Amino acid sequence: MSNALPKLAIVIPCYNESEILPLTLEKLSEYLQTLRLSHKIASDSFLYCVDDGSDDSTWHIISTWHKKHPDIKGLKLTRNVGHQNTILAGLLHVKNKVDCAITIDADLQDDITAISRMLDCFGEGNDIVYGVRQSRHQDSFLKRMTAQIFYKVMKRSGADILYNHADFRLLSNRAILTLSRFKERNLFLRGIFPLMGYPVAKVYYDRTNRTAGESKYTLRKMLALAWDGVTSFSHMPLSFILTLGTISFFLSILMVFFVLGAKFFATTVPGWTSIMIPLCFMGGIQLLSIGIIGEYISKVYTEVKRRPRFIKDEELS
Repeated sequence: MSNALPKLAIVIPCYNESEILPLTLEKLSEYLQTLRLSHKIASDSFLYCVDDGSDDSTWHIISTWHKKHPDIKGLKLTRNVGHQNTILAGLLHVKNKVDCAITIDADLQDDITAISRMLDCFGEGNDIVYGVRQSRHQDSFLKRMTAQIFYKVMKRSGADILYNHADFRLLSNRAILTLSRFKERNLFLRGIFPLMGYPVAKVYYDRTNRTAGESKYTLRKMLALAWDGVTSFSHMPLSFILTLGTISFFLSILMVFFVLGAKFFATTVPGWTSIMIPLCFMGGIQLLSIGIIGEYISKVYTEVKRRPRFIKDEELS
């Protein structure tokens, strides 16, 4: 890496963030200037807001701030494509324009002062620097429990993801270029970056409460993201079907002996036991298996269509 100061882009995915976005832009603009004055980044570093098809005044706010502050740039997508695709859109649009980029959510819950330490790690030769939460004491019991289950399931399924890391990270331009080679439509960025094999570092920080607005990441969206992660990076559900089928096979053998014993040594309604129990048991397994296989087939269906992951409506540069 050269001695020149790195040019940085801070990519901010935004979806209906009109309540908090002015404060976010103010805080990040001030911190960007602090980094410039401390000679951490180049003077032409900038913020890059990506509007994920918001139906409030999010884009109007971005446009207004851009007119007053040229170092605040923006991208408007034609429709809502989801958090992961919005981050990807921002990264691909700053590709080859910067030395490194940092992705951070617009809710100001991630500690922006950790950006300085991320830049230090980048200067040491790391292509990817993960922002990692030190604890989850501020989360509700349900959110803590579901997060722990998710990470354990992903670990057991063989997916290499970092515990307590979300989407607050620094990427070198080399890492962004490599990311652009991943063409899957079912995006799970946390699972993609470890596959690159580039030098990585971790920066630990404390997450704060949201200061305005409401989280757009509902429980349904979090569960959908978790399921995308499992099915995109693991064959465990398919292996589960094989295991379940093997168990059901041996249970069916035991059922044969049970039914024969009941027939010869007990009083039963003729034919009821031998029909109902295997029918219910095997029917449930078949429906579960078909559902899991169908989920994988639906992902294949989505991938082979090769539809664009996002469509640009307008850009402020």
